[in-house]
Amino acid sequence: MSYRGRARKFLESASIDVGDMVRVEKPDVTYEGMVLDRADDADDRHIVLKLENGYNIGVEISDAMIELLEKGSEPRIKLPPVEAAEDPELPDVSIISTGGTVASIIDYRTGAVHPAFTADDLLRANPELLDIANIRGRAVFNILSENMKPEYWVETARAVYGEIKDGADGVVVAHGTDTMHYTSAALSFMLRTPVPVVFTGAQRSSDRPSSDASLNIQCSVRAATSEIAEVTVCMHATMDDLSCHLHRGVKVRKMHTSRRDTFRSMNALPLAEVTPDGIKILEENYRKRGSDELELSDRVEERVAFIKSYPGISPDIIKWHLDEGYRGIVIEGTGLGHCPDTLIPVIREAHDMGVPVAMTSQCLNGRVNMNVYSTGRRLLQAGVIPCDDMLPEVAYVKMCWVLGQTDDPEMACEMMRENIAGEINERTSIAYFRG
Repeated sequence: MSYRGRARKFLESASIDVGDMVRVEKPDVTYEGMVLDRADDADDRHIVLKLENGYNIGVEISDAMIELLEKGSEPRIKLPPVEAAEDPELPDVSIISTGGTVASIIDYRTGAVHPAFTADDLLRANPELLDIANIRGRAVFNILSENMKPEYWVETARAVYGEIKDGADGVVVAHGTDTMHYTSAALSFMLRTPVPVVFTGAQRSSDRPSSDASLNIQCSVRAATSEIAEVTVCMHATMDDLSCHLHRGVKVRKMHTSRRDTFRSMNALPLAEVTPDGIKILEENYRKRGSDELELSDRVEERVAFIKSYPGISPDIIKWHLDEGYRGIVIEGTGLGHCPDTLIPVIREAHDMGVPVAMTSQCLNGRVNMNVYSTGRRLLQAGVIPCDDMLPEVAYVKMCWVLGQTDDPEMACEMMRENIAGEINERTSIAYFRG
């Protein structure tokens, strides 16, 4: 137990420990719930309870009385039995965990949420998966997705490659949502896959009544058994617990901090709508299962700068990256693909040094067109690579990957303009716009 000082004495006065069910009475309110542990550096004036509705609250202990209702030595909610014998009639799906909320289970003694690394953990939390596929699970690492970096993209790609080599009929990658679209883009470029590779996550943890974790993991496993043999992202289609959308891994972006339907296809339609029971194709243009041989091209260049243009941006920012030896630059420009005129000389300098500079748009919807205004034309003359309707994050990931494949700046420019994994549409329809 991490409680200290007054809070610890308050609990010990009634022989209460973490995981016990208690009643706390204050002059104007009474709470019943499970005592949760706290961080070591938390103040000593509060205890934390998990209420019956699933939410956690902090209770200030002054003027409070506490009563033990039930010891927490055994789980109050019995975990379902797991019958994990393989069914030869079902496909084999591997679930790889990189961290994140979706691959977590609740410890019903303490109310805490812990990573679920094994197939048994996953099946106990989601026994419905047994009706969809034979499941095997393992952890590659366990990090917050904001701590992702290119070397971890490589590790994830190698882990997926290994699972497919070992006979998996599909792979699900559990990932934190904040940077999931970066990693899905990275694997889209690194892997040619004969089977589906599906990223999924959760906006809300599995100890909350509104958690999206269960539906997302079930739909992702269903998508991993489908005929769509691409790297995709599978998350809630709406705020309701009805279905998920399956997004192409290079055409998807997190668009809201907390909504369960935060992931949206950008400049494209979702590939499919998925439920635990089936899949409805929405976009017929996709790679079919078995149409590609398994290939892994996992070299990446980490020295790529991702720079947002803004009013008053100094050329020194780009100059600093050149002086530090960065090998590529992606600019998130304004409108049709612009940045201040003051950046053009240093961009031309980068081009002359053999450092590719690519231009995307902060607008996200629509495409770069640098022939409309004079600024765009001068940027093209300075050697800037227009990225069409590629998302800024995807262009950054692609630049990292392209520079891992070639040291030739001209070849890098050609590869950035080439549609490799569905990241560039020949045309962008306004029908795709979602404000």
